[in-house]
Amino acid sequence: MSLELPTNLPDLLPFIAACVSVLYGLFAMFAPRLFLRAHGLETSEARRTGLAEVRGTIAGFPLGLGVALLTLGSYQTLIQMALGAAWLFVAFGRLVSILSDQGATLLNWTLFLSNLALAFLCLAPALGLVSA
Repeated sequence: MSLELPTNLPDLLPFIAACVSVLYGLFAMFAPRLFLRAHGLETSEARRTGLAEVRGTIAGFPLGLGVALLTLGSYQTLIQMALGAAWLFVAFGRLVSILSDQGATLLNWTLFLSNLALAFLCLAPALGLVSA
């Protein structure tokens, strides 16, 4: 396992998405209350399971997949597709919420577009839509 810096555009795009995913995961892992506040949410002091959910599920997936993409070069395309699919389904879930839960806020639309951008950064090179 080694970190290789990208040398061309098809390698750079997923590298950026992986770095953002790792930073997102680290933020949620080590500052879950601040993460929740940034998203307009809060947890009850009486029930701390919300913090475990943030640290585990919300932080763990992007952190794990981002680190995998940065370090497992021989499986690059498969991990790009996995991380891209994950962000695509995050965007899909957010869109369902925007349409079904009356969640059409500026924050939700901004995060939706950010999620789509991260998915594109991973999927475009993996699907051959971007070349060197």
